[in-house]
Amino acid sequence: MSTPSQGRPEPRPGILTIAPYVPGKSTAKGAKVHKLSSNESPLGASPAALAAYRDIANHLERYPDGSATALRRAIAARYGLAPDRIVCGAGSDELLQLLAHGYLGEGDEAIHTQHGFLVYPIAIASNGAKAIVAPEKNHTADVDAILKAVTPKTKLVFLANPNNPTGTYLPFSEVKRLHAGLPGHVLLVLDAAYAEFVQANDYEPGLALVSEFDNVVMTRTFSKIYGLAALRLGWAYCPAPVADVLNRIRGPFNVSSAAIAAGVAAINDQSFMDKALAHNGRWLPWLASEIGKLGIAVTPSVGNFLLLHFPKEKPVDRADAFLLDRGIVARRMEAYGLPAALRLTVGDEEANCAVVAALKEFMA
Repeated sequence: MSTPSQGRPEPRPGILTIAPYVPGKSTAKGAKVHKLSSNESPLGASPAALAAYRDIANHLERYPDGSATALRRAIAARYGLAPDRIVCGAGSDELLQLLAHGYLGEGDEAIHTQHGFLVYPIAIASNGAKAIVAPEKNHTADVDAILKAVTPKTKLVFLANPNNPTGTYLPFSEVKRLHAGLPGHVLLVLDAAYAEFVQANDYEPGLALVSEFDNVVMTRTFSKIYGLAALRLGWAYCPAPVADVLNRIRGPFNVSSAAIAAGVAAINDQSFMDKALAHNGRWLPWLASEIGKLGIAVTPSVGNFLLLHFPKEKPVDRADAFLLDRGIVARRMEAYGLPAALRLTVGDEEANCAVVAALKEFMA
């Protein structure tokens, strides 16, 4: 009988240096809590999506369709795309991880911007590659800075457009300039999680570039405007070779039947999406205006959230504690390199009015 060796299993180098992703807080004092920390929909999900979700409860013994065929067809019909170039995942987070897993390895580099989504450096480091941070300008991605960061080791560029947590975006002309400046072997990943909220005429989420080139991918999510965050559902539109890679490495049943059914119903319920868009269109500028009047700098946003910058005499830690005491949960931004900022989701009318009232009291 052999003697067990001493020691313990060790993770691959670099894993233990990764800062874990910490979601926004969910709790606060008081009987009524307004959670404005995670950019969730204040309107919830479409009634049609809820009904489709409930119907799946009668068929829990069945495996999901591993190809998410109905959902890919519904997405394709909505946007005029080729279904076989769509890959669905457990949130766009999973798809970002799969892209890193498929295209990064030891000795490679991947670029993300200064205040980009925290999943990017995690996905890069967990696959043994090195994250290169491109500085932003006025809290907005800087194409020239990204291109300057490209080296022969660069394999991926992650660009959130619009960006979370700043809410800023690059017009399509700048995205095209970025792509034109990248070598053909570098994969440009356009994370368009908040695309549905953008009303700017010069914005395009990435579908046009994916349709034309072999080194661009666009990812989207059902978590935001569709209100399906709990189901973890996202999709990517890819060149055919990239879709092939993702389908080879994803789990065989990575999207649940409930998510597929709810996603199909949600994307077909245009009236509910219009309602969600109208709500955001009303309250996003109202919040920006009212909060700006209080002496809090607000970064212009095209998403469903605002980035608030607090002056030194009214420090952000006190602001956060003040809001929490009044049942309002915002998101601290230290992890994003913004130690004097809070990110605030557009809520329902009651929440929006409550947060403005609370901030007015705090800033007095």
